Amino acid sequence: MKICELFQMKKVFSFEVFPPRRIDSVSIIYDTIEKLKGLNPDFISVTYSAGGSESNTDTFKIASAIKNNYGIESVAHLPSINHTKGEVLKMLEDLRTAGIENILALRGDVNPSFSPKNDFKFASDLISFIKEHGDFNIIAACYPEGHFESPSIIDDIRNLKRKVDAGANQLITQLFFDNNYFYSFRERAAIAGINVPIEAGIMPVVNKKQIERIVALCRVNLPKKFLAIMNRYENNPEALRDAGIAYAVDQIIDLIAQGVDGIHLYTMNNPYIAHRIYEAINTLLVA
Repeated sequence: MKICELFQMKKVFSFEVFPPRRIDSVSIIYDTIEKLKGLNPDFISVTYSAGGSESNTDTFKIASAIKNNYGIESVAHLPSINHTKGEVLKMLEDLRTAGIENILALRGDVNPSFSPKNDFKFASDLISFIKEHGDFNIIAACYPEGHFESPSIIDDIRNLKRKVDAGANQLITQLFFDNNYFYSFRERAAIAGINVPIEAGIMPVVNKKQIERIVALCRVNLPKKFLAIMNRYENNPEALRDAGIAYAVDQIIDLIAQGVDGIHLYTMNNPYIAHRIYEAINTLLVA
């Protein structure tokens, strides 16, 4: 099923998982998916693990298992900066063979271990290529606070419009901790004529290292309320976990009340946190 069709029927609720590290057993991710299945997600997306041209093997294998073994629609992440057109064509064929209809098309981050290829300089280039070579539902990423490489918010919206014009059917946001950024972004997107569904990406922050990593990688703003909670409980892991879950629930409740198209939960492969959040908001999804 092309998951863009779901937005016409309901408020979408989905998860993101990532392939296990090489030192971990692959069974760990399937245990996680088994526990997430009971929460009835509309789909589960699988990130593309760092590591170059061979890393799609785990991503596609897990995405295939989610759909074919667990009966849940799946989305395969596909970054293109380190791939040629020939390599991407092979990946599209692999996805077709596995019955996967949904792709999150990304430019991807530069990996210093690999020389970037020049076939896909922007995500919009990849989206156009997928549109030309297959009948997939294409999802694009968006950034409520603007992509850190964009010169301005206006330039960022222009780039997003190029993705949608190239063939993206829906959007998933980068994580954010201040909903006002999302509402302002949604308004700018509407003014720019971006009329596809936008899922809000929410990540529950449950430990101090996670916070530091998020700030370094995503360069998002941390509101005073969030910082106060983190500073108050940083030396109490259990309290920090519960506070992080509560903060995420508060964000989601406000987003649903303001008519968000869907919630995409960055689970960090932690089904306990996903369960806690689902229990708090599941009745709101169908209200």
